[in-house]
Amino acid sequence: MNLRERLVRANLATAFLAVLIVAAPTVIAIAVGVAVLHGLRESVVTIAVLLGLVILLSLIALGAAAVLARRHADAVADPMTQLADRAEDLGARRPKFEPLTTDIAEIDKVSRVLQRRASDLARQLANERDFASDASHQLRTPLTALLIRLEEISLSDDPELMREEAHICIDQVERLTRVIDDLLRRSRATPDDQVPAVSLDAVLASLQLEWLPAFQQARRSVKVSGQRDLHVLASPDHLAQIISTLLENSLKHGGGRVEVNARRSGPSVVVEVTDEGKGIDPAIAAHIFERQVTTGGTGLGLALARDLAQSNGGRLELLGIHPPQFALFLSEVPGAH
Repeated sequence: MNLRERLVRANLATAFLAVLIVAAPTVIAIAVGVAVLHGLRESVVTIAVLLGLVILLSLIALGAAAVLARRHADAVADPMTQLADRAEDLGARRPKFEPLTTDIAEIDKVSRVLQRRASDLARQLANERDFASDASHQLRTPLTALLIRLEEISLSDDPELMREEAHICIDQVERLTRVIDDLLRRSRATPDDQVPAVSLDAVLASLQLEWLPAFQQARRSVKVSGQRDLHVLASPDHLAQIISTLLENSLKHGGGRVEVNARRSGPSVVVEVTDEGKGIDPAIAAHIFERQVTTGGTGLGLALARDLAQSNGGRLELLGIHPPQFALFLSEVPGAH
C-alpha cells in the first residue's frame, strides 16, 4: 500500500468515526424524546424516518470526506513522490536538484537538505573531474621527459653518458613520485600550509638539463639568464611544474630559442619565459589561463600552472603575445639579499 492509499483510508476512517460520534447520540436523543411525547407506534415511524435521514446524511458526508481525503492525500503524496524521484536522481549522481516549495514544513525541510546535498555532490563531481584531468596532465609532463631520457639511454653506447642519463631518470622518477604525493595531498591542504624556500638557480638548472634532449631533437635550445642566487618562496616541485609547462608549451607551439630570464622586481622575483615563435592568437589571449582554452593541447596546462602559482602565493601572467611572453611572479625569501 502506497502513501496516497494510506492517507485516503485514514481520512475516510476519521470522517466515518466523526459521523458516528455526532449522529448516534443525536438519533438516540431524538428517539427518546419522541417516545416520551408520543405513543410507541408514532415513535417507531419517526425513528425510522430519522434513521433514514441519518443514513442518507452519513453517505453524503462519507462521499464528501472521500473527495476531501483524496485531495488531502494528493497534496501530501505528490510532493513526496517528486521528492523521492529527485532523491533517486541524486543517488544516481545526477546532482541537478530543483527544490520543492510546499505548505508542508517537513517536506520543505527535507527538500532543503537534499538541495544542499546536491550542491555538495555537484562540487564533489566537479572536483573529481578536475582532479582526474589535473593528474593526467601533471603526470604526463614528467613521464614525457622521462621517456626522452630512456630513449637517449637506449641509443647510446657510452657507459658514462648512460650512467649520467640514468641518474637524471632516477631524479625524474623521484619528482614524479612527489607529484603524485602532492596530488593526493591537495584536497587536504589548508591555507595555513607554509610555503618552503627554494633556490631558483637549482630549479632552472635542473629543468634546463631535463628538457635539453627534447629541444635538441627539435633543433632548438633553451637559454637561462638573469640574476643569480635568487631564492623564492615556493614548493620546488610546483615551481618545476610551472616552468615545465611553459617550456612544454613553447616546445609544442612556439619556435626558435626559448629564453628564461630571472630577475628581482621589488619584493618579488620574476621569471620570464619567451620564444621566437609566431605568438599567441589574440582571440584566445585574454582566456589563455582558462580551462579548455587550447592551442592544440588539452587546455589544462596553463590553467594548472596558474593555480599552482597562486597556491604558492604568486601569480602567472601573459605579458605579451608577439612574441609570447609569460611572467611568473613569486615572493623572494626575506633577507636573501
